[in-house]
Amino acid sequence: MERTSRQFLGIAFLGIGLWAWNEKGVLSNISSITDLGGFDPVWLFLVVGGVMFILGFAGCIGALRENTFLLKFFSVFLGIIFFLELTAGVLAFVFKDWIKDQLYFFINNNIRAYRDDIDLQNLIDFTQEYWQCCGAFGADDWNLNIYFNCTDSNASRERCGVPFSCCTKDPAEDVINTQCGYDARQKPEVDQQIVIYTKGCVPQFEKWLQDNLTIVAGIFIGIALLQIFGICLAQNLVSDIEAVRASW
Repeated sequence: MERTSRQFLGIAFLGIGLWAWNEKGVLSNISSITDLGGFDPVWLFLVVGGVMFILGFAGCIGALRENTFLLKFFSVFLGIIFFLELTAGVLAFVFKDWIKDQLYFFINNNIRAYRDDIDLQNLIDFTQEYWQCCGAFGADDWNLNIYFNCTDSNASRERCGVPFSCCTKDPAEDVINTQCGYDARQKPEVDQQIVIYTKGCVPQFEKWLQDNLTIVAGIFIGIALLQIFGICLAQNLVSDIEAVRASW
């Protein structure tokens, strides 16, 4: 049942990813994949969907058809994923300063491409609204974007501003003011703090992790236990099948 649901969930993720690419015209112009300046969130759906479909297919068909090859593939693939997750966790702890620098560069690269992809734009807006942050380490990181930089040659109306997702929210406002960030960085820093979030997303993410460390650790431990349980179950089924075949 679990493997079947994983398979259908994987198909759903793949379908959403391919539909999103089709809406953006990527499928009609495959070369545009390499032209994306920033991270395309659709990749998450495609990769996660593909991995879940492969695991679900191998586990489900392997169990139904008593195919030891597919069951072994399922357990080995799941073991590799578990090992990679464990390795990533250890490396993230050991090289946390390097990870922070890479996260800084990642966010700034996506700031440059903010207007290039609607999915990326929505992802950045959601991140800044959720963590109440602006830019990687501060609002001035938006100087990297051609529409928001403060250079005299910039003719954009958004010059020296920030996206609306950087603006502090008024609970009384029912409609989002998408122009609230205009000229925000032309004001003194004291006045900026009233209008926009001045803290960067990297330190806000670190603070969120510290505040929710128990929940995050619990989620990762739960996922790890499910993976170990899946590996043991598949290996146990393989042993039972091979024992029955040996008795023939």
